[in-house]
Parts: sequence; C-alpha cells; structure tokens
Amino acid sequence: MLGDSVEPVPDSLTPAQARRVALAAQGFGRPIAPVGTRQLNLLLQRLAVLQLDSVNVFERSHYLPVFARLGAYDKALLDRLTFTRRSSYTEYWAHQAAVIPIEQRPLWHWSMAEWRSERKELGRWGAAHPEMLDFLRAELREKGALTSGQVEHDANVRRGPWWGWSDVKMGLETLFFWGEVAVAGRTRFERTYDLAERVVPAEHLGRDIPKQEAIRELVSTASRALGIATVSDLADYFRLLQAPVRTAVGELTESGELIRVAVDGWREPAYLQRDARLPRRIDAAALLSPFDPVVWHRQRTERMFGFHYRIEIYTPAPKRIYGYYTLPVLIDDQLVARIDLKTDRQAGVLRVQSAWHEPGQHADIERIAQLLRETAAWQGMDRIEVTGVGDLAAALTSQFSSTRPGASNVERA
Repeated sequence: MLGDSVEPVPDSLTPAQARRVALAAQGFGRPIAPVGTRQLNLLLQRLAVLQLDSVNVFERSHYLPVFARLGAYDKALLDRLTFTRRSSYTEYWAHQAAVIPIEQRPLWHWSMAEWRSERKELGRWGAAHPEMLDFLRAELREKGALTSGQVEHDANVRRGPWWGWSDVKMGLETLFFWGEVAVAGRTRFERTYDLAERVVPAEHLGRDIPKQEAIRELVSTASRALGIATVSDLADYFRLLQAPVRTAVGELTESGELIRVAVDGWREPAYLQRDARLPRRIDAAALLSPFDPVVWHRQRTERMFGFHYRIEIYTPAPKRIYGYYTLPVLIDDQLVARIDLKTDRQAGVLRVQSAWHEPGQHADIERIAQLLRETAAWQGMDRIEVTGVGDLAAALTSQFSSTRPGASNVERA
C-alpha cells in the first residue's frame, strides 16, 4: 500500500499498477455492504464531483457511478442527500453540470466572477438583457424558489441556441453561473432556483479564495480522486486550463503531496498522490456511465485501459458502431466489453441492445451476466432481453434463456 511507512514509494509503476491505483482511488475494489447515508456521503466526498446529464434511456448518469462502486442502493436516498434545499451538496459547472460538496463552492467564486466578463457568452448575454436579470432577481426575492416554468413572463417561450432555452431560462442560468442564484432542489430532474443567500450557508457564500489558491486546492482534490494522473488528467477532472494546473502541480510536488513517477508507456510524467493505495488486485464488476470519472477523459481511458471510447448519442443511427448509450464494462482492473442498455419501464424489461467484446481482453460471460441481473433488479425490471447485435450477444442470450415460458431471469436479493 502506497502511503504506508513500511513501503517506499516506487520511482516507476507498471500500467497494471497504475490502473489499480486509479481504481482504488475511485472507490473500486472495496467490500460491498448495505448502502446507507454514511456510505453515500463517503463516496461523494471521495469523488468530489458527480456529473449530471439528462439522458434517461437506461438511467440518469449521476446514479450510475454510485451503483458501480457500491452496488444496489435507494436512489431516493441519494436524491434526498443531493437535491434538497438544506443539502450538504450543491450544483455548479464543475467538470460539466455537477453535484459537488457545498464546502467546495468557494473554490469556484473566481469562475463565477469570470462568467460575468463580456468575453464569455453568458457575460455578453447578461449585458444585453439587464431588465430580464433584474426581473428574475425581483421574482425570486418576492416569491421564493421557482422553476423556470413557474416564472410568468411573456419571454418564457423556448427559443435561442442554448438547447432552445427561453429568455427566462437563459436568465436564471446566467445568474446561476454568476453565483447570484443557486439550485434549491430538483423535481423530476428539473432545477428549482433561488437566491444564493437563501440556499448557501453564509460561511461558504462570503468566502473568497484567490484564483491560484483555489485551483491548487481543486488540483489537490482531483489528485486524491484519481490516485495517479498526468497534468492533463488533473486539469480535466474539473475542466481547468492546463497552465494554472501545471503551476499547482509544481507547488504540490514541492510540498510532497504529489510524487512524480514514471509509468511504462505513458508519454507524460505521472503524479502519484502521496496517500494513494496500491492494491495487489482489484475485484470489481461494474457498468460505467459515459460520464463516470474513470472514462470521461477519453485520452486517459485510452492510455490507461487501451480502450477507445466515444459516446454515440449524437451519431446518426446508421453510422453507430456500438450503440446509442453504450456503457464500458469493468471487470477487475480492465475494460473488457461494452454494452448498450435501455430500461423499458413500461414492459419491465432491461434491454441489452448490443453487447461487444473488447479485443484482447477476457470477457467472463458469467460475471457479466450476473452484473446485468443485479442491474435489472436494481432498476426494478422483471427480465432481461438480449438482441442479436454484437459479438457477445449470443453468449449473453444463452445466459438469460428461461427454462419455462414466462419464467423470470432476474435474481432478486
């Protein structure tokens, strides 16, 4: 174990060691236990950022990293932790739209100030629409928390380049990016907005941290979440520019928090977090969201796992290779397959729309089938159906063949 005084820190690591360090830092390889509030909080603090995305063909993306690491849990419990007004978490544009621990919010005050600049699109929009912003401030002050749809205004009509947002929605999002407004919860995944001073505790709202100091703290947080990383990996975790990140890495290396090491086959220097664990093995079986920190930085995914991954949601159907919402399959410390899933809630079926074996990897079909059974049970689906698409489809089909008509092939705890 790295960080233990009995073992010296190595000067170099093998690719397999680097993978195990990274996966352990992300919370993989730990015994699965009943999941309650404590386990969720520990994981959310470990990851430090939970990316949000509206695609719901299988499951909303922020639920999946938790399931991948902890197994079946109550999604309503996660909602209560993250999407209530007095939550210990908040939302901001960290990496992308994301849930973060509320104590991290001051680390983004410099970003909120920069979003006001007319060099930024939202800054230009705000400068061109001061009356709308004043109207929204007054509405929230008078009426309290509101969704964009609850704001009564003639301009509350969908249009414009930002996902067809109305001027009301654009104004609320502008104030959110600027830090004047905070998310006061979600209902059916729709944001509720309120003035930041009514949502964010005063000790976080009024704390200003110089930009480079904040970036250094964000890089420190990223290094703990990644375990081992290049400068570009550390920059990507919170979508920061590489120049200030490189400065922060130099400072953290000088202080001993980061240790420069070589990883065989990596072109860039790697930085090992001083308390990172190096397990002898990782025992894991997980489906990874396209927005899971293990795979969201595609260059890191290729470097670490030799896995070329692109989400094909925006690819026209005839040009898709693997499927609409394909999830990498992690078995132990390798990405061994990719599976396109759809939850047919009306029919009670988890549909495996395609299943592909990753060349050069051993895909343990029984472990993958069991993972899908656990996934279907967590989703509340009665059965699993596999199409014939993909070179793993036939093997999976044989795993889910019912012994009698109508027999359930989802094992429930």
